[in-house]
Amino acid sequence: MPKPISQLLSKLRKINNRGYKAYREIEDSFSFENKVIIDFVHIQGDPFASPTKVRLIIPLSLLGYPSYLYSSFSRKYAFEDFILRVFDSVLSRFSRRRGTGNSGLYFVDSGNQEVIPRSDCSIKENILEIRFCMGLPARGRAILSNIAETMIINEIPYSVGAMKWEKLKNFNPDRFVKVVEDFEYIQANLKERGLVAFIANESLLPRRSGVDDRPLNKGVRFYSPPSLEVAFETPNHGIIKGMGVPQGITLIVGGGFHGKSTLLKAIERGVYPHIPGDGREFVVSLKETVKVRSEDGRYVEGVDISPFIHNLPMGIDVEFFSTENASGSTSIAASIVEALEMKAKLLLIDEDTTATNFLIRDARIQRLISKDFEPITPFIDRVRELYSVLDVSTVMVIGGSGDYLDVADTVIALKEYRAEDVTKLAKAIASELPTQRLKETPFMLKDIKKRVILPESFEMRKKQKVKSKGIREIIFGDEVIDVSFVEQLVDDSQCRMIAEILKFLKKQKRKIPMFDILKELEEKVIKEGFDSISGSFSFGVAWVRRFEMASALNRMRSLKVERLSEV
Repeated sequence: MPKPISQLLSKLRKINNRGYKAYREIEDSFSFENKVIIDFVHIQGDPFASPTKVRLIIPLSLLGYPSYLYSSFSRKYAFEDFILRVFDSVLSRFSRRRGTGNSGLYFVDSGNQEVIPRSDCSIKENILEIRFCMGLPARGRAILSNIAETMIINEIPYSVGAMKWEKLKNFNPDRFVKVVEDFEYIQANLKERGLVAFIANESLLPRRSGVDDRPLNKGVRFYSPPSLEVAFETPNHGIIKGMGVPQGITLIVGGGFHGKSTLLKAIERGVYPHIPGDGREFVVSLKETVKVRSEDGRYVEGVDISPFIHNLPMGIDVEFFSTENASGSTSIAASIVEALEMKAKLLLIDEDTTATNFLIRDARIQRLISKDFEPITPFIDRVRELYSVLDVSTVMVIGGSGDYLDVADTVIALKEYRAEDVTKLAKAIASELPTQRLKETPFMLKDIKKRVILPESFEMRKKQKVKSKGIREIIFGDEVIDVSFVEQLVDDSQCRMIAEILKFLKKQKRKIPMFDILKELEEKVIKEGFDSISGSFSFGVAWVRRFEMASALNRMRSLKVERLSEV
């Protein structure tokens, strides 16, 4: 049972000017007179340590929210995301350094441009729970109780008051919820419409910079070519028209700096809904969309790369290929097979970030170097089979490999960020100028084999930690897992979630089929919540797809696997 807030005030006054560790005396839950509960889950050890973790438990009856705002899964996580953003905007007004280290600061994990289920705001059992962190104030390491009291008794309750419906509705939660719901509606209907992606007319795709994902203020708006225009009748926004990207093989072509990679990037991020005003609210891709690229030096463990690479020198086993230091071609071959193992349905490839010798061997090179001395089956000779055999579509940015015109179903040209359907012209050019290259496929594509994670993958010494470092690295004991090239990780919180998943897998101590366990974890978070993975209160984590979970695992140099058939 929570204690009266008066006891918290009494404890704060008793520990004023004492050493910082005396703050541990308030590691408890306390109830305000309006039945709002503040729970100090973990008190930081000193002003410079990771800040104090706090839960707020607020009765929905106090807030007065209309139930339609959280009446379905998509509405619920959208509304929770919205609440957290508003709470952050209000609480951050008070956040300022008031002493040593993190003293007086607030930290709310409210996200960026994407809307993703998060641990730090949830509506359940007639309560709203918000989680955040705060720097309990001190001068040096002496407690400043008067400032702590101001934060807890004045600033936090004021921010809770801003969550009440009469104030919250002024921020237009309806718009936020309806955008996410209609995104989800379009995404759920792509496959039956024969599409892999949709880009609404008037979308604003260009971003401010490579490190600023907000929309470019004067960017060119996107409009569909008439021949590719489709329409979705959505629950909230009526008919939305835009470009439908068909299943099969689609090329995005054009000159440099005309928007090819910008369009591909938008499709890459279209697996997630975006906040209103982002410009990509109705850029929608299949949930099973995976961006792949070359990654020199990455670790590969037990991957069957034989669809793309065979007959390597020194008898290297390409059906169970492992390396500490992959080349550009072997790394992307492994990444494609790993994505297929996780049941990807759309691959995204940019020519600029892919090893050229993996993409194509033109007729002249084929004549110069015979196939007997070339272990790589170029992607151009597998891309059609990926679709016809495995039902996996591909969208590629191509700037210089004209041979791909022979295998493309759709060709979209970008000219000054404006899209044109040039499929007929491309086919005419391909017919007029045949390439004379020979197809190089030694065997037909087969189903991708499952791999099993072995328990020794997660061995580490006691007291070693598993944590994330921004959006680029995950620390697993002594090992640094480099995820900087996993381009569909969009939030630090997702890396923290992957760290929690690694901890969870470490406890399993059994052989686990990678696809089965990661799909189960992907769904477990949605059904049971984030705490079901960590076994305790999760702070600052967000939902992550099995594809990104697998990408992190596959780059973990301690990973050990075996074929499913050997189990």
